[in-house]
Amino acid sequence: MKNLLFSVFLLSLLFFFCTHVSDATVPCSTVDMKAASCVTFATGKDAKPSAACCSGLQQLAQSVKSVDDKKAICRCLKAGVKNFAGVQDKLLSQIPSACKIKVGFPVSISINCETIH
Repeated sequence: MKNLLFSVFLLSLLFFFCTHVSDATVPCSTVDMKAASCVTFATGKDAKPSAACCSGLQQLAQSVKSVDDKKAICRCLKAGVKNFAGVQDKLLSQIPSACKIKVGFPVSISINCETIH
C-alpha cells in the first residue's frame, strides 16, 4: 500500500503537466495503480524507472483531462508519499526525463499542488 501511494505521487506530478484543461477527476485508486511501479526507483532500489513505471505514468498522463485532475492526482501522490521512508526527491525529479514524459514543472515532494495550472 505504501509503495502504491508513493508511486501515485510521482505519476500524478508527471502527468499533471502533460495534459490540457478539461472536466474529469482521476480517482486516487487509479493514480495508485499507475504509479506503484515507480517506488523502487524513487527510493533508490532500482537504477532506473521500470518499463511498468513509465507505462503507468504515460497512461495516467493520457487520462488527465483538466487542471482539477492534475491537482487531484498531485494531492493523492503527496498523501501517499508520506507513508514511504527513503523516497529521494532527486530521484523523483529524474522520472519524467527517464520516461521521456514532459511535465512542464519540477517534480518534487515539496510541490504545492494548488499552484498547478
